[in-house]
Amino acid sequence: MEVFNFVFATFLMLFIGSSSDEVTRGGRREATTSTACPCSDPALCKVISTPPRKEVFAFWIGGSTWKHFDWTQLTTIVMLNRHDPKLMCFAHSKGVRVVSMGVLPAASLSSISSRSNWIMDRVNDVIGEHLDGINIDIEYPLKQSEAHLLKDFMSELTKTFHLSIPNSQVTFDVAWSPNCVDDRCYDYKGIAESCDFVFIMAYAEQSQIYGPCIAMANAPYNKTIKGIRGYLDIGISPDKLVLGVSWGGLDYVCQNMSKDNVCSIIHVPFRGAPCSDVPSKGRSYAFMMSHLKISTSGRLYNATYASPYFNYKIGSKRQIRQAWYDDPPSLTLRYEYAKRTKLRGVGIWNADSLDYSQDPEAKKDTKAMWDAVKYFLKN
Repeated sequence: MEVFNFVFATFLMLFIGSSSDEVTRGGRREATTSTACPCSDPALCKVISTPPRKEVFAFWIGGSTWKHFDWTQLTTIVMLNRHDPKLMCFAHSKGVRVVSMGVLPAASLSSISSRSNWIMDRVNDVIGEHLDGINIDIEYPLKQSEAHLLKDFMSELTKTFHLSIPNSQVTFDVAWSPNCVDDRCYDYKGIAESCDFVFIMAYAEQSQIYGPCIAMANAPYNKTIKGIRGYLDIGISPDKLVLGVSWGGLDYVCQNMSKDNVCSIIHVPFRGAPCSDVPSKGRSYAFMMSHLKISTSGRLYNATYASPYFNYKIGSKRQIRQAWYDDPPSLTLRYEYAKRTKLRGVGIWNADSLDYSQDPEAKKDTKAMWDAVKYFLKN
């Protein structure tokens, strides 16, 4: 019966089109028409139909900063916390896709009917908001014996979206490595093959630390490259991979600071590891730039990690802190690697992290961050 319900729901979507009638089953809405187009030009409410291209995939977490993004480079924007019709209209005027974000509850994964109901609700949302697809961010632990459930869900989701909304885009966020990071033992190859492409979250790579319990780069270059190679080695096509980087970093409290700028941090176990980056605070690039100005060390650089960092003191007790981040030079190395490896694209978590004010120094820093992306796009 569950299989029939899913097939029936998909069948309904194929024939609803622009009908003004609501179709219901079991008291719930199966599909809706679009809401009135909020754009000055109704054509801007159409789904972007641009064929596959080099991707610059960015997340927007809210606010009005999107007005200052470099729209000449972007191809897809994920609206994380809320939908903004003005952003959608503007992005579509630039040929940029705008997609929603979805997280299927873990309890629904094993139920075909729950999955299909959830998928239909998301289709309704995307149609109603005149969006171009959906990005799935699922990060809960999963045993290898359960991996097929997530793969099946993504296959169902992609087929339903592609049939219901022609030219729609379906993507999935994956860990920095396919090797069961944080017990996420997913069928990454199956997921990548089932959707349009996957977004590699090549940041927060210190969730489990087995070596010295010290502050380290958010995304060490050598570790990031190892993760990308891991996806390629399991047979995922480069054209299915988008390298996501962080436009920010991690800020640690130092228990001790050596003369070589090694910052010892408090031991906080995580998923079996004796140490982790849990005690750190995520910071935006704007924060990093403002605090670099008051640092006690100036910009330092770790060649192994290919990442900059700095030390600073804060508060009445002059607490010593160490901040690791990525900037245009370090990001350029990562963008160039993505280009050499012929990946589908690069991605940004998140595009709101820059200082978009009119301050001359901030404008210079912001422009440099956007300009670095061009190293991936240029011929």
